[in-house]
Amino acid sequence: MAHVILGLLLIAPQTFYDLIKGFEAGVALFYSASSGSIKRALDTLLARGLIEVASTETGGRGRKVYRVTDAGRAEFHAWMTGEPAGLDVEKTALSRLYFLGLVEPGERVRVLHRVVARIETDLAAFSALDQRLDTLEVPEEQRDIAAHQRATLDYGMASLRFMLDWFRDRIERHEQPDR
Repeated sequence: MAHVILGLLLIAPQTFYDLIKGFEAGVALFYSASSGSIKRALDTLLARGLIEVASTETGGRGRKVYRVTDAGRAEFHAWMTGEPAGLDVEKTALSRLYFLGLVEPGERVRVLHRVVARIETDLAAFSALDQRLDTLEVPEEQRDIAAHQRATLDYGMASLRFMLDWFRDRIERHEQPDR
């Protein structure tokens, strides 16, 4: 979540309230967060020196406007261009895609290639599990349960194949902009 907040603040300095609205307006399509988790992430980013209070609005509430520091820019860049990590490959991939415009044009294809490599790794793991399951003997009384569990795996593999094709197409679009 911290990197998503850094991305939003790199787009424009914002208040806590603005960040909540930013999540609701776009980020929530791939990343859900409560106001409490956003606040905790802000506090952590402040403590680490990755963001700072740019100003405090005058008036009743005195809302703080946050902005990214140079250290925060470096952290965000390292995250965007580094190996995609995390359990949820879709959230990982879409987070980078959402903020890809904040990376230099020459680096974007490399970011997309790293995302594709991560998807390929997850798909290979799912495929290996699928092959192992083919060798198991399922007791008669558990076959209905196993069939639905297998359908879940099939869905996951189909989803990863779709993501893989989609991101590969995105790479082609970046490599051949006139396409």
